[in-house]
Amino acid sequence: MGYLFIVVIIFIILIIGLVAYMFKEAFANRVIQMDVSFSDFPETFGEVKLFFISDIHKRDISDQIIQEVKNLKADIVIIGGDLVEKGVPFEKVRSNLLKLKTLGDVLFVWGNNDYEVDYRYLDALLLDCGVQILDNTAATFESAEGERLIFMGIDDIGVKRDRFDLALGDAGEGGFKILVSHNPKVIDMIEKEHNIRLVLSGHTHGGQIHILGYSPYEKGKLKVLEKTTLLISNGYGTTALPLRLGAKAETHLITLKKG
Repeated sequence: MGYLFIVVIIFIILIIGLVAYMFKEAFANRVIQMDVSFSDFPETFGEVKLFFISDIHKRDISDQIIQEVKNLKADIVIIGGDLVEKGVPFEKVRSNLLKLKTLGDVLFVWGNNDYEVDYRYLDALLLDCGVQILDNTAATFESAEGERLIFMGIDDIGVKRDRFDLALGDAGEGGFKILVSHNPKVIDMIEKEHNIRLVLSGHTHGGQIHILGYSPYEKGKLKVLEKTTLLISNGYGTTALPLRLGAKAETHLITLKKG
């Protein structure tokens, strides 16, 4: 009995330790820096730094993250959907948005969980905080020499509000195109002739919890595909349980340049 008791105690301690580690991973504050070069990136823009954050859900954005990104001098902030979910007070959402606004211009696309709340109120709150919503639309930045950097955004695929065709039409011909979609399944809609050079997405949480290395979704990563380059982020927050294993919470500072 004594030996069995010791084994049980050790097992319980290991379980408690694992849960504590998973909780810590869920609330990590990581800014992953990556340089992404394109031969056709508009040279007159020099380097453009994008801060990408998706799947915030219930989290308060850490002041540590904000200060780090300020130091890195991001040019544009992109929220990749699931800013909120059911039960999250709008006061918290406003606080998170105002923090992000201190970093630069903010663009937003809708995620499936954003529709769990009063999305009309959320829409008004985003506009009140000076956030530009890309809901099947595009935002264009033009250099002094007339070269264009275009951010396309589609509404959420999961709730069937996406109109990829409208976003394409709004983007027009030419320009360096970046597509933001909460759901990475948008990749199935893209053809090479659309000339979308980069896709930013989240939604999967990188699987969130990997058991023996397995999860329904792969860990977030940057993939160079035949049709485009795709970033899937692990995301900043969690859904259901505030736990992660093998897919630590993350945000991204992406430096775009010619190369």
